[in-house]
Amino acid sequence: MMGLDAFPFATTANPIYPNPRTMSDFQTISREAHDQLVITAYKALGYKEDEAALGTKLAAEAARHGIRTHHALKALHLDHLFGSAIGGCVPGAEIEVLESRFPASEIWNANKKLGQAVAYRAIDRAIELADQYGIAQIAVDNAFHYLWGGGYVMEAAERGYFAYTNCTSSIAEVVPFGGKYPTLGTNPHSWGIPSQEANGFPIVMDWATATVAMGRVQALKREGKQLPPGAAVDKNGQPTIDPNEVSALLPFGGHKGYGMCLLNEIFGGLIGGSLPTIRGHKIDDKEEKTTTAFYFHVIHPEALSGRNFAKGRDQIGNLKAVLDDILGHGNDGAMLPGQIEFNARKASDEAGGLLFTPAEIAEFNELARELGVAELAAR
Repeated sequence: MMGLDAFPFATTANPIYPNPRTMSDFQTISREAHDQLVITAYKALGYKEDEAALGTKLAAEAARHGIRTHHALKALHLDHLFGSAIGGCVPGAEIEVLESRFPASEIWNANKKLGQAVAYRAIDRAIELADQYGIAQIAVDNAFHYLWGGGYVMEAAERGYFAYTNCTSSIAEVVPFGGKYPTLGTNPHSWGIPSQEANGFPIVMDWATATVAMGRVQALKREGKQLPPGAAVDKNGQPTIDPNEVSALLPFGGHKGYGMCLLNEIFGGLIGGSLPTIRGHKIDDKEEKTTTAFYFHVIHPEALSGRNFAKGRDQIGNLKAVLDDILGHGNDGAMLPGQIEFNARKASDEAGGLLFTPAEIAEFNELARELGVAELAAR
């Protein structure tokens, strides 16, 4: 999902990800204190109790799973730049479910409602439909970024369902392959596989289609660290590793990452999203749209089963055999997607709270002082 150097729980067996953080880099904040502060912050911005609770849930789960780029600091920063402060997100907005002639497919107008509240509801509804029809999809127009897509598909996977989501990002920050001007969002893809009975945790594949997410740039800036080469360019279109000089990002994997990034824009364009280069901006043209789009897809596992597995295995037993074969044959340094996040979750739970760096805690406490509430006590 992200480079292992972002996590204190990574294995060093895989040489692609050197120098992981250690536990000494982090301090523990109680989940309750974190949630109270973040809910207070959302409510101060005008969000309803249920919206604040779901925004906080996603932020806390991101932190719990070691996702340093999409926890509460990023969520509130995003809202400040593109959300409730400028009308990009509307506290208290109601979702409109549009008429559809397809029973397993729904189209929603989110009316700029908080993205996390929309996404959790979409996953719940898609699961209801998949229980009835085996498969379900929900397309969401007029949305505001939902942040960590992996959190939604992971929840679906933990409930026993295959899930996928993509979204268009808040603004265009990525240069297309062969180009020089950012015309694409960082546009994440997220898959969740209910494999926990086979390997102990859900397989989750979740990544932005830029080499790094802009949230990672912000995190490195906060920590005073550099970007990896080939991740970003400055205002002159020249490569840079200084997070303070980043003007735009590059797609991962060259033309392949560009294709995956483009896919989100295609989905968004078909759902109802408009031009990527005006998305997230305040414009005077009343006939234009600057909102994001979401897509959700959920499958009941029985809808995938051919019921004819080798050696009399059942579906999960067959999946376990496949995964064991992939990780066998001397592939001791290999791992499954979601392993790092699972390790982070265990470490967070064992610590009895959420793990943050001192720089992050200082930023949380600056927020607490602005709100006039108690600062977070680290241990």
